[in-house]
Parts: sequence; structure tokens; C-alpha cells
Amino acid sequence: MPKSKRAQLVSLTQVSKKTREHKNALLEEVQKNAEKWKYCWLFEVGAMRNAHLKIVRKLWKDTARIFFGRGAVMAKALGTTLEEEHREGLHKLAKQIKGQVGLFFTDSEPQEVIEWFDDFRQPDFARSGNIATRTVILPAGPVMRVHSDPPEPFPHNEEPQLRKLGLTTSMKRGVPTLEAPHKLCEKGKVLSPEQTQLLKLVGEKMVVFRVALLARWDSENGEVTQIENSGLGEEKGNDEEDEDVMRLNEHLHIISSCTRSVINVWVQSS
Repeated sequence: MPKSKRAQLVSLTQVSKKTREHKNALLEEVQKNAEKWKYCWLFEVGAMRNAHLKIVRKLWKDTARIFFGRGAVMAKALGTTLEEEHREGLHKLAKQIKGQVGLFFTDSEPQEVIEWFDDFRQPDFARSGNIATRTVILPAGPVMRVHSDPPEPFPHNEEPQLRKLGLTTSMKRGVPTLEAPHKLCEKGKVLSPEQTQLLKLVGEKMVVFRVALLARWDSENGEVTQIENSGLGEEKGNDEEDEDVMRLNEHLHIISSCTRSVINVWVQSS
């Protein structure tokens, strides 16, 4: 049978690779902004969400420029040594670019920037592997969506999904109902995929997106000032721990899937 021209394999994981031209363009853009603005701040993000970072970019669109990610390129643009630094003192800031950090260029006065980022916090839903910040117990009775105003019960057609995620519900007058209180999660424990999905369905937000300022470079004197008590601290440690837990969960899931496949083949052959 002739092969159809329409039958083509397309890899869903294929992404366009960043070329040297992309990196050079970013490097030049960082250097251009280092010459344009008075201050350059180094920051890190807690509970990173692209949607919230886009809000920050939008709110500072006319008075600042933000670069996030590709730390090696940003560090090279600033210059990591005294001989290579693009402007006086920038190598002190470049040496601190490690991990998921960003650069924030602006002419706004330091106190204004610090106060703005201290106030900007966006609650969001936790992800699998995050640590529960509080214990959540669903009371007996109709399962409610707390994020709606006013809170309303789940519709009948979502009852199978609630049961699939671990709730022992029954239908009463067309409403998914719990016969007894259900502990959805416990403070300090790692959240499973099922728990995070349930938390999102009921409207419980457990993490907070925020930007922590680490250091500031001043173009007038080339000095770099460390920002005290502004880092993520324990939040950063938890984020790193959460990533390790998520990777472990992924490995365990793969092992479990492979085991089930082997068992199924063995059962079918016997």
C-alpha cells in the first residue's frame, strides 16, 4: 500500500533552539539598558508564574525594563570581571547572577522600588510537589466552591471527577455531598497532583507570587548595595525542595507505569 503524504510524524517536544544570534541580541539589549538607566536591580521570584511576571512588566512598561532567565548571558553582558565589566561596578552584580534571577533596570528611586515590590504579592494555586502552607478540611455536607461569590456547591456532573480525586461523595438532591469531614491536605506536607487539583477546584490558593530584591547597582558611583531582609529565605529553600520532590514523583510515576505494563504483558501471555 503506498504511503500517504499526509501521514507525517510530528514531534510535540520539538522547540526552536536558541541560536547564537538570539544570545548576542540579548547580550546587546542588556548592555544597551545598562547604559540607559540609572539603577540595575538583581531580583529573584517566589512561586514563579509567567502570568504574574507579565503583570509586573506591564505596570513598569514605561519606567523600567525587565530581563528574566538566561543568567549566563546576562552575566556575560554585564561583565563578570573588572576587566570585562560593561560599566564601572557591574561585575559585582554579575557575580551574583546564579539560578533563576532577573535584572530590573529603572530610574525610579530605590525607596519607591523597594516599597512597590514589598506590596506586590499575588496569591496563586499550589502545584504538585509544593508544601502545604495550612491544613484544609472540607466539612461534611455539600462540597462548595469557596472562590465563587457567594460560595456555591459543585454541579452534579462534576461528582465523578471529585470521586476520582479522592473524595468519598454521594449525590443528595443533585449535589455532591460529603458524609463526613475530609482532610484535603495537612500543613507542612508535600502536595500530590490530586490534592493540588482539588485545591484548585474548591478555590484554595496556597502560594504567593512575589519579587524579592537582592542587590542594586548605581550608575553614578558604580557601587552595588545588598538589600537586607528582602530575599525569599525559607521560601527559596522550599521551592528548591519542591522541585526535587517533583522530579522524584515523576521518576516514581514512570517506574510505576513501566511496572504496570510488564504485569499486563505477563498476564496476557499467561
